[in-house]
Amino acid sequence: CVLRLAGAPVLVALAVLDRPFWFLGLYLFLAFTDWLDGKLAILLKQRSVIGPRLDSVADVAMYGGLLIGGVCLTWDVVRFEILWIALALGSYALSTVYGLWKFGRIPTYHTRAAKTSWLLILIAALLLFAKDLAWPMRVAIVFVILANIEALLITWVLPERQSDVASVFHAIRFRGE
Repeated sequence: CVLRLAGAPVLVALAVLDRPFWFLGLYLFLAFTDWLDGKLAILLKQRSVIGPRLDSVADVAMYGGLLIGGVCLTWDVVRFEILWIALALGSYALSTVYGLWKFGRIPTYHTRAAKTSWLLILIAALLLFAKDLAWPMRVAIVFVILANIEALLITWVLPERQSDVASVFHAIRFRGE
């Protein structure tokens, strides 16, 4: 998490300095640390109150750096995708604000849909930088929006704040218990 938090401003700096190769390399490294962090937490059965929160903040920082850098470095392609990006950001803002309103904290669900979105964003970033392809970004954004809608539904279903909820179906089951 600390690497992602520290790496996010470096992503932005690399974009401003017009270093797309280094930008993409750092993003891939940070994405790998995110994946590794999750796998290690599961394998080592490391659960804490602060862990999911720190992970979510680090994710926002990393994806914020990716967004800013992507806009700076690939504006000729990304400018046509602003509506899609705005929809993704809006859905995230809505699910986050609802979680803050209901539970007083940002949701930290780490759903399967969010993990799928993570992989699709990674693939979309690679194709955007390697081939100037925008359509994979649209596919990833659709999944991001669906993951954010699921987070909204999880917040609606849960009677109390909870971290690491795999899906809305798990939230319904938790509520039933």
